[in-house]
Amino acid sequence: MDSKHSHTAVSGAGLLIALGIIYGDIGTSPLYVMKAIVPGLIDPRLVYGGISCVLWTLTLQTTVKYVLLTLNADNNGEGGIFSLYALVRRRGAWLSAVAIIGGAALLADGVITPPISVSSAIEGLQAVYPSIPTVPIVIAILLGLFFMQSFGTQIVGKAFGPMMLVWFSMLAILGIKGVAMHPEILRAINPVYAYELLVQYPGGFWLLGAVFLCTTGAEALYSDLGHCGKGNIRISWIFVKTCLLLNYFGQGGWLVAHQGEQLDGRNPFYELMPPWFLLIGVGIATIAAIIASQALITGSFTLVAEAIRLNMWPKVKLNYPTDVKGQLFVPSMNRLLLLGCVGVVLYFQKSENMEAAYGLAITLTMMMTTILLTMWLRAKRVATPLVYGFAIVYGLIEGSFLVANLIKFPHGGWVSLAIGAALIGVMYVWLKAFYIKRRLTEFVRLQPYVDALKQLSDDESIPKYATHLVFMTSAERNSEIEQKIIYSIFQKRPKRADIYWFIHVETTDEPYTMEYKVTEVAKDDVFRINFRLGFRVQQRINLYFRKVIEDLVRNKEVDITSRYESLSKQHVTGDFRFVVLQKFLSVENDFPTMEKLVMQAYFYIRQFIASEDQYFGLDTSSVKVEKVPLVIAPAREVALKRII
Repeated sequence: MDSKHSHTAVSGAGLLIALGIIYGDIGTSPLYVMKAIVPGLIDPRLVYGGISCVLWTLTLQTTVKYVLLTLNADNNGEGGIFSLYALVRRRGAWLSAVAIIGGAALLADGVITPPISVSSAIEGLQAVYPSIPTVPIVIAILLGLFFMQSFGTQIVGKAFGPMMLVWFSMLAILGIKGVAMHPEILRAINPVYAYELLVQYPGGFWLLGAVFLCTTGAEALYSDLGHCGKGNIRISWIFVKTCLLLNYFGQGGWLVAHQGEQLDGRNPFYELMPPWFLLIGVGIATIAAIIASQALITGSFTLVAEAIRLNMWPKVKLNYPTDVKGQLFVPSMNRLLLLGCVGVVLYFQKSENMEAAYGLAITLTMMMTTILLTMWLRAKRVATPLVYGFAIVYGLIEGSFLVANLIKFPHGGWVSLAIGAALIGVMYVWLKAFYIKRRLTEFVRLQPYVDALKQLSDDESIPKYATHLVFMTSAERNSEIEQKIIYSIFQKRPKRADIYWFIHVETTDEPYTMEYKVTEVAKDDVFRINFRLGFRVQQRINLYFRKVIEDLVRNKEVDITSRYESLSKQHVTGDFRFVVLQKFLSVENDFPTMEKLVMQAYFYIRQFIASEDQYFGLDTSSVKVEKVPLVIAPAREVALKRII
């Protein structure tokens, strides 16, 4: 796994990749932040205070919390809320709720970010063509973007870094031009202006909801830690933050130069551009918005894959369109995101309307990250006063942002919260159902059945089911097996095979573990293979099992030649057949109302997702899916009366 983090060493290429991958969301925020802070009459107090709030939000929230502190909480080089949860989950079962809320809110944010970024960019065309309809253009761009996902983004991805370098350079140049219009705007560095806006300006505190938009992409810095590396992120952030602040101060300079006027739909970002450059600027902004959207979409795919490995999401089909490490495509999530994004565009129409829905969900993610990071600091035995100090300071900062964002709820904030609540519901049902099934799955000792398996293997009166019969088992102990598997082999339909294989897959808290262990239960008859796979490793069990068999044959630990006499003489390899047991809710159930609702929701969702054999990457031509009843609590009181 030497290439696991090939770009994490600090280098020019690594810095360029970091620019292209992780700064799309936070990098396109100048398109809409100042427009949201100053929506109408241009008041210098509002401008100075807004710029000061943006500066100190980027400093405290993005630089200190994420770049300096959170990046240290890496899980074997990987970041993100689920990676952080994997590091601390043994410190309390309640932390699963924190991870679920944070993950769901981050996915909900992925539905709002592409529409607001692309809409903000395309609306710049209205400065040249006032009557141009932007909604069809935005939807067309989003359709193309989501369609492209199934092919992978390897080729396009190589251009992301240079394009974002052009974008940030443009931000800086435009910003310098704006600052030159009113150099006094640099006084907004003084945090007193931020204090005066929040405390003394009428309704100033509620503007924090608009200010917060400047840091919404901070979570991506941590989520993409594995792609770019700590050093590249920290160094490139110096350049990115400088360009962002120059642009914000430049927009402030333009606004103060036009104080007393009504903004009237004008965007100070585009007002900084000379007329001859406007179409070029809109084009560059659109490309940057597409890159920002791509980063959110890719991040959503990664998030879903991690949630699956943590039993917090249905085992949906995962595709790997290219050979690039970690590049992933989740067809079902791609469709859901596309429908969500198009729905948001059609519902809100304009980016200024989307601002109301944006930010509320991501505030929850940041608060959940703070809780998990606090637990991580405790696990690292950081001095207690420092841990509590961190929790209190960021609890107050993010709590203030949350309260200020709540004013957005009736104006569109409910959309992101509704999406987040639906995702939380799915995650809760899936995790709860996992524990219910695990609690009620009956395991038996394997050893008492070994002789019976040998005898069945030699019983020529029973037609041979397969040369090699492979079962997927959830039994964590080598000495145990599910009762349902024993029932399937001996009773449902006797399954005679020459060799029985039992495969168990354990998902580790490390991201890229790829280990296996073989236990010979009965020589030449019964084997068990335990795979230990990281939560970011593709579950291609068919491929891994073949690799293990090759190793065993090479070491002469097993003979896989067909046992049929005619085929054995030709040295033909025996056939392999997988059996996957798929549970269904038995009608013979009588159980608590809450568990009943959870399991009914679980099996309802199961209807719309791929089967487990597809998730494990098994060859469908050699897989038998058997349905077995999940009996939670059989109804014991049956009032039957015999009549004569």
